[in-house]
Amino acid sequence: MQHASLSRERWMAFSLDQQVLMIANEMNRASKLMSPVDRERLQSTYERVLQLTDLTIGVQRRRGLRRELLRWRDLVAELYVAGSSDAATHRAVFRCLLRFTPEASLQLPLLESAPGS
Repeated sequence: MQHASLSRERWMAFSLDQQVLMIANEMNRASKLMSPVDRERLQSTYERVLQLTDLTIGVQRRRGLRRELLRWRDLVAELYVAGSSDAATHRAVFRCLLRFTPEASLQLPLLESAPGS
């Protein structure tokens, strides 16, 4: 796994904005893998999303934020175990992620203007 060597200490060095944006980068990659022939690559990307989300949850001190991140993680886990790709649900989950921080929310207009939105 690409982020397997990423330590908790290294992840803590990033701001919450940076953490969310790095997770968003993986979600953006997943957006391009909605074809049935890309299912294996999509699942690998969702695995990276889950791993980065777990790191983010693990370093958060704010209980409320941890709780919301855990809820969001459940949405990604549903996408991961789904039998087929669902671009509309993926976009909705992606939009939710971008609303976690003011900096990440600046990316929402780009997501909305992307093909297939």
